[in-house]
Amino acid sequence: MSPPSDQSNKTDQTAGNNDESSNQPATPSPRKRARTTSVSSRGSVDHHAGGAEALRLAGSEPNTKQYDGGIVRKRTDIENYVLERETAAHEIAEALPKEITSIPKIDLFLPEALKDAIFVGHLVTDLDSVGGAIGAAALYGGKAALASEVNSETAFALEEWGVEKPPRIEDLLKTNPDAKICLVDHQQTSQMNPAINLDNVVGVIDHHALQSKTIVTDRPIYIDIRPWGSMSTIIAHTFLTHNRRPPTEIAGMLLCAILSDTLNLQGPTTTEWDRLMVAVLSEIAEVDDIQFLASQQFKAKSKELAGMTTTDDAVIIDRLDELLPEIVACKKEKELSALFLAVVNIVELKGTLLICGPTELSLAKAAFGQDSKVTNNGAMMDLGNRVSRKKDYIPEITKAIKNGWEKPIHRGASTVDLKELGHLEVDPLDPYQRVVRKGSKLEPKAGEHFMVQSNE
Repeated sequence: MSPPSDQSNKTDQTAGNNDESSNQPATPSPRKRARTTSVSSRGSVDHHAGGAEALRLAGSEPNTKQYDGGIVRKRTDIENYVLERETAAHEIAEALPKEITSIPKIDLFLPEALKDAIFVGHLVTDLDSVGGAIGAAALYGGKAALASEVNSETAFALEEWGVEKPPRIEDLLKTNPDAKICLVDHQQTSQMNPAINLDNVVGVIDHHALQSKTIVTDRPIYIDIRPWGSMSTIIAHTFLTHNRRPPTEIAGMLLCAILSDTLNLQGPTTTEWDRLMVAVLSEIAEVDDIQFLASQQFKAKSKELAGMTTTDDAVIIDRLDELLPEIVACKKEKELSALFLAVVNIVELKGTLLICGPTELSLAKAAFGQDSKVTNNGAMMDLGNRVSRKKDYIPEITKAIKNGWEKPIHRGASTVDLKELGHLEVDPLDPYQRVVRKGSKLEPKAGEHFMVQSNE
């Protein structure tokens, strides 16, 4: 498969749309609207790489959608991305075998070491690690497993595509302790589930940088690491290069995983391969409204982040005086030198760094610039459009440390004794069972705010 081009596969995105509207089925349920069937002007089922709904609503002006009542809106970036790749996506999907079968001579090109392996992601389980594990298990012939419980976004994707939640890795290893393991979406021992025996690792499929605590093995293993926006993009691409058509539900899981890890194809780590795979997977999974699917998925994601269906970062930042002492407590409990919490608005693509002490403030300025805007008594730094941990945060902080950054003499609240940090308990009066810290020396008094610049 040749490298894709941003400028190729442009299509006429307005012609023939009026003919489609009369063929639309009755209004489906909100969740299923993303996967309804449309009929193209050439008479065959055509989902326009996830852009069918945008084409059906095409307005008289270019790149617009017109709704009932005359409301006109511009197409979103993701709709334009998939429509620009519609022809390529359709041709790739049509070229794949219609039956979910494998050809023996092609299977020879797949690494034998991964057959019957358990594919498992990192400890902080996210959609890419779960979707990628499920896709890899289907591709290579193994089992998918969870390193920890799934988050709300992953639960949404599993339900949307009718995929059973994989079992926990601990449960699988109880019945087969010597099972072969392939790590997906990570390769550091610090992110690996402790139940895994490193001697049993036979492969790594990942898209992250090789940094400290990368696994070390006694023998050669299968490695597939590519600088793409999502690990699931690698799995999708491997399906295609081996002339394998992923089942609809697998294509759907991989699609949602790529959307998640690339922030709707707008994150700084997004590549042209990610955009093309989203278009192809939308075609295979029969998605007509990619924007609707993405919006429902991100609403599910924000439920866990903010306790409500919102992507408004202000909901989190409003709890600054609760979060900062908890960051200090976590830092002390884990015996860390510095700890940051970055709040990313996934709609507006902007980042805010929460700073719990003079050490973090000094390091943040060294990493992101001495003139960076700092507010709330030094507790918040505006990161602008920096939203990627892999591309924007870790490299800059690592660079600052390597360039000679030194920890300041005064360390503020971080000097507090661990015994003075109280304990966590569930608030019995909160209907959502919010966890709060009680009896902490750092708990702000009424009318006061957490002070970062303290010289204790």
